[in-house]
Amino acid sequence: MIEEKTNLEYRSTIPGVMHACGHDGHTATLLGIAETLTKNDHFDGVIHFIFQPAEEWGKGAQAMIDDGLMQKFPFEEIWGFHNMPGMPIGNFETRPGPIMSAEDNFEIQLIGIGGHASKPQVGKETMLPACSLIMALQTIVSRRIDPTDIAVVSVTELITDGSRNILPGLSRILGDARSFRNEVSLAIENEMTVVTAGIASTHGLDYSINYTREFIPLINNDKLAEHAIKVGQKVFGPERAKLANQPVTGSEDFARFLDHVPGCYVFFGNGENSAPLHNSSYDFNDDALEHGVNYFVNLVQSRFKP
Repeated sequence: MIEEKTNLEYRSTIPGVMHACGHDGHTATLLGIAETLTKNDHFDGVIHFIFQPAEEWGKGAQAMIDDGLMQKFPFEEIWGFHNMPGMPIGNFETRPGPIMSAEDNFEIQLIGIGGHASKPQVGKETMLPACSLIMALQTIVSRRIDPTDIAVVSVTELITDGSRNILPGLSRILGDARSFRNEVSLAIENEMTVVTAGIASTHGLDYSINYTREFIPLINNDKLAEHAIKVGQKVFGPERAKLANQPVTGSEDFARFLDHVPGCYVFFGNGENSAPLHNSSYDFNDDALEHGVNYFVNLVQSRFKP
């Protein structure tokens, strides 16, 4: 839950709910592209506008594919975009190959015997081992993954059945991992199992691990990415349309579409001083709308020359 703290006229009126990633702005941009293209005939082809639901949960793209999107509305290539906080308005970036990471989720349970806080020697409490495990998980990337690979392991939750004066008998550790190659994802899962088993054994605990792969890496088509940059340089100027030096460790289920057709994903700036995504002060910035519309209108015209 995110409580919106902006002063925007159209800010959320629902407690704990806000548009904190810009998907409302993306939808408005897509509608603007469609409206602009219907007012001119400077292209010759068929364009489908995809308003994909449920990106945040990583299920929307696959649900549309399973529902027959490709058969009902055939297409030969696909393009996607996202706003990028911290990037100046009117700036554009993309890159050939990997541009966004895979995301894996994990939950580790340490299972022991809880007890009174005054007598830790009686049971097999799980809080201290859980803290040790959280620290040990950070050695996976630094010591077990090739330093030339990009990987992240983040623990985001520690939940126990303990209380102020009760040592927990169950501790749950939740988090996610990011990578750009399946081999790295498999290595992280394997090392997580090794580390967890070792700490559980040391403290006489049982354990379980649930490791799931939620997002696959987003891999841009090389030729389409190169074309995207050329269009960006035409629209924004060479100094404002850049080749991204590194991929982004965020994840995006647009990657599922790229399993079926070639495509390219691009980023537009929404301001150097803008709040980050998923932040209570986030603002898509309406000034970014015209740049997104202008870019994709030019892109369409370049792909479908009359």
